[in-house]
Amino acid sequence: MIAAAPRPPWIARGRALRLDRPLVLGILNVTPDSFSDGGRFEAPGAALRRAERMVAEGTDAIDIGGESTRPQGAVAVSAREELDRVLPVLAAVRARFPDLPLSVDTVKAEVAERTLAAGADIINDVSGFRLDARMGAVCARAGAGVILMHSRGTVSDMASYEHAHYTDVVPEVLAELRACIAAAERAGVARDAIAVDPGIGFSKRSEHSLAVLGALAEFAALGFPVVIGVSRKRLIGEVSGGGDVNDRVEGTIAANVLALAAGARVFRVHDVRAARRSLDAAWAVLGAGGAA
Repeated sequence: MIAAAPRPPWIARGRALRLDRPLVLGILNVTPDSFSDGGRFEAPGAALRRAERMVAEGTDAIDIGGESTRPQGAVAVSAREELDRVLPVLAAVRARFPDLPLSVDTVKAEVAERTLAAGADIINDVSGFRLDARMGAVCARAGAGVILMHSRGTVSDMASYEHAHYTDVVPEVLAELRACIAAAERAGVARDAIAVDPGIGFSKRSEHSLAVLGALAEFAALGFPVVIGVSRKRLIGEVSGGGDVNDRVEGTIAANVLALAAGARVFRVHDVRAARRSLDAAWAVLGAGGAA
């Protein structure tokens, strides 16, 4: 695999997020039920301490999530409950780090609108704007950066195998992502504000996710920054022997480094220090070989 040429910056509310090296997006879940760290960072104080640690470890941005899409038993929450979880944390992190790009992981336009008004820069929609018809207009109006992730189904089942039915997974996922991109652009979202995520582990069995990871160059060829979220996922446990979610760091590093070589540039991770060091080392090697 050969790394794609450096891409232009990803634009989020006037911020130019440079992609001349791997961009690490630290995960900050403020839910009681996320699969890896649910309940640990619900309180604003705990969440802020977690954000401070991620910044110290080298994160480029932080992604705050107030609704779990875990593989088993995910339950959708109201916009009000999601906002009650996210807004105090967003305010605390923004006050502490006024220049740090902040993302909010939500499928709801109301949550996007309120959090963008409160200082978020990016909306990470794991439904790719499928589940709320207002999402594109809200993001366009604010000039937000957006992550359009491939998935099928709803919050309660998109991370399960309920909709993991494909004849040929790579072209089908590419086609569905292209539809998400077209919908975002019709709503007024600028092309340079869009990043795409092939949705590893979402509506995909492990063999599907592995096929998508093996074809990442095709996703990079869409012309948008490619976001990869493999951190601690079931797939990593299955292929590396890490049964416990906290025993999947090495597998996550391996998948991220190979994704970087294939053209991915944004990496959504739980373990910032490990990601930062491994991706920077891999980037230096790729650059030395003339591939970066």
